[in-house]
Amino acid sequence: MNPAALFAGGLVAGLAAGTASCAAVQGGLLIGLVSPGPPGATGAAGTAGTGRASRTTGASRTTRDVRDALPAVAAFLTGRLAAHTALGALLGLAGSAVRLGPQTRAALLVAAGIAVTVLAVRMLARRGRAGCAAAPPGHLGCSDGDTQDTAHASTARTSTAHTSTAHTSTAHAGTARAAGLGLTTILMPCGVTVSLEVVAVSAGSAPGGAAVLAGLALGTAPALAALGLLLRGLATTRLAALGGVAALAAGLFTAGSGLRLGDWLPEIGSPAAAAARASIGADGVQRLTIWATDRGFRPGVAVATAGRPVEIVFRTSGDRGCTRAVAVDGRDVVLPVTGARTVRLPARPEGRLRYACGMGMYVGFIEFERPLTSTSSR
Repeated sequence: MNPAALFAGGLVAGLAAGTASCAAVQGGLLIGLVSPGPPGATGAAGTAGTGRASRTTGASRTTRDVRDALPAVAAFLTGRLAAHTALGALLGLAGSAVRLGPQTRAALLVAAGIAVTVLAVRMLARRGRAGCAAAPPGHLGCSDGDTQDTAHASTARTSTAHTSTAHTSTAHAGTARAAGLGLTTILMPCGVTVSLEVVAVSAGSAPGGAAVLAGLALGTAPALAALGLLLRGLATTRLAALGGVAALAAGLFTAGSGLRLGDWLPEIGSPAAAAARASIGADGVQRLTIWATDRGFRPGVAVATAGRPVEIVFRTSGDRGCTRAVAVDGRDVVLPVTGARTVRLPARPEGRLRYACGMGMYVGFIEFERPLTSTSSR
């Protein structure tokens, strides 16, 4: 296919479907970019003046911090674009041999979730320490009279030059770290990314594969940029606690998705009653039809007979969510937006087969039951 057409397809997929999907999976890494600078100087400067000066300083500090975050966010997106482009080229050349299997992706999701959770806890703890430095005179639990405020302001003025020097010296390190985080996003593909990886493989060339994943990275860039700047703004305001809680929830969700994708969560009880039973054809092969929707798999639980091969027909109708990529029996299956794809499984023993969407958000089950015997059927 024409690389320009592949690029356009990836761009449209990123804008239309990948924004929410990729932001949910990869946006947690942006938490690592929201660390505000040392609060001492700016906080004291805001408390040393009048109430109006304090409010003005707070607003300008938020604007300045968001502006200062632009290089880091740009580096993050640049690293992400480079990683996706390189992977696309590799897929175009080497095919599916360089793709990550479901278990590997599950482990990476768990690791990323833990990392984001730790960063969120640090963000909350840092906000708690910074609150006293940024609080106005007389703030409950922080300020204790004019003497302490005056001394604090004097200390802040003395350390202003040192703070500025430290900020300059760490700017380059922060940008490099942001670029590194952007590179790691390729290790946590969302459902849309997995489906476009198959397109990159079918392109059959490095330019074609690079074009489709580069288009995806650029299509999702505006949403991720806005998310990064929003998180930075939250980190410098009283809403930082809310941002930290949201980041904590995102980290736990990401880790939980990885655990579900890897089938590492303990099963409590049993799934709801089966809604479908496989039919057995004249050739002895069982057949099931399962719909992949943007809200999960329907039916969520099905029953088949153990000891017979089974064909699962995954059907879609306008599905652009993570269920387009299904991890089943240790492999990834990418479904069309609208259509069907058949997955054939060999005869299995009694037990439960668990499958999940490419992000681990939605799961489904097939219960393989003991074949009916003449004794049990009476």
